[in-house]
Amino acid sequence: MSDTSADNIVNEAQFGDYFALLKPRVMTLVVFTAFVGLLAAPVSVHPFVGFTAILFIALGGGASGALNMWYDADIDAIMRRTQKRPIPAGKVTADEAKALGIALSGVSVLMLGLAANWFAAAFLAFTIFFYVVIYTMWLKRWTPQNIVIGGAAGAFPPMIGWAAATGGVSIESVLMFALIFLWTPPHFWALALFMRNDYDNAKVPMLTVTHGRRATRAHIFWYTVVLAIFAMAAGFTSLGGPVYLSVAAILNVQFLIGAFRIWRRDEDASEADNFAEERKFFKMSLAYLFLHFGAILVEAGLDRFGVWA
Repeated sequence: MSDTSADNIVNEAQFGDYFALLKPRVMTLVVFTAFVGLLAAPVSVHPFVGFTAILFIALGGGASGALNMWYDADIDAIMRRTQKRPIPAGKVTADEAKALGIALSGVSVLMLGLAANWFAAAFLAFTIFFYVVIYTMWLKRWTPQNIVIGGAAGAFPPMIGWAAATGGVSIESVLMFALIFLWTPPHFWALALFMRNDYDNAKVPMLTVTHGRRATRAHIFWYTVVLAIFAMAAGFTSLGGPVYLSVAAILNVQFLIGAFRIWRRDEDASEADNFAEERKFFKMSLAYLFLHFGAILVEAGLDRFGVWA
């Protein structure tokens, strides 16, 4: 590379560009929910084992992100929301992203098996496969149910954290999975309502594109109803307690009201106010998931210290 080439200097990859391939915002959710799953499990884990387990689960999530960006580089270059990602921005090549994703996948699975147990490692490997192959390569470009089925990949981390501690699954870990799995469609469909042109231009068959905004709003409401049922059900297992049930009751009432308001709106009103209600619901959905898992974490801490004993 010539030192006098201004264009090459501008486009030279930095550490931050490679880190961006790992989808750090998504990785934050992976780390937090896996950490909650680990601590909520009825088995004490040595702090070092717990730290290394969460580290390699995070790397596995980052590997999935890199492979997703490698395969979706053509779509990312079209959508306004993703045009500044490292590959379409010309900072990192698709081959580099692919190599990084494959390397991190292997390292994360192997090291999680050595640090925790091989059941958790196999679960992580399946999660990476599911996100990259089932969702990214198949569902995303083929069916409007892409985010529904594909959302399972983002719902697995608390189950992996639980498995890292216990070596298996239970009704509690399945309910944590269900909480994220059922939350994902309303969360992303709300985003798709005010970002529909992006999906139109990229020819991604999101529900807003294939069935229209009115049908999408109805789907958001009914998924939110089912989500509220499962969220409250979790409170009556070992995950729950007074703190969780109080938080879940307040959040689900607010979330149901927000979903109902979106459902009852007409198309013209939505266009007139620039989808303000949908944007508000999308932001609320972020707090909704964080606070539910935060409440599970608080309950786990109170249980460990014998507060409810």
